[in-house]
Amino acid sequence: MSVELTMLLYSAGLFLLIILGQAGLAIQQNGLMAQAGSRDSLPEPTVLRARMQRLTANMQENLILFAAVVLVATVGGATNEATALAATIFFYARVGHAIVYAAGWPMIRPLFYFAGLYAVIRIGIECL
Repeated sequence: MSVELTMLLYSAGLFLLIILGQAGLAIQQNGLMAQAGSRDSLPEPTVLRARMQRLTANMQENLILFAAVVLVATVGGATNEATALAATIFFYARVGHAIVYAAGWPMIRPLFYFAGLYAVIRIGIECL
């Protein structure tokens, strides 16, 4: 399997871990029965849980873009050393982003975000 597809698979696994982390925090805060129900009248999430909800949404948005460019590059035969490096940068940038976002460290998070965005753009450029 190509580096690009491997990094896409790893990124999907990272997304799953983020989702499971958020779900675990929700169960911890509200209990399993409340989370298994309709969830219509749950209390406001804790600060960490709210942060994890935003992280989940952010990862979802970025994973869609990453998957699109990786699949286009792969199907279109545009993969090369630059796309492999960019895919690797994307994955590790998203790992860093997740850690920094969950920890709530200010000013560092955008660096990881833009590294991942650069990687998506770089792969997209190789597809042209």
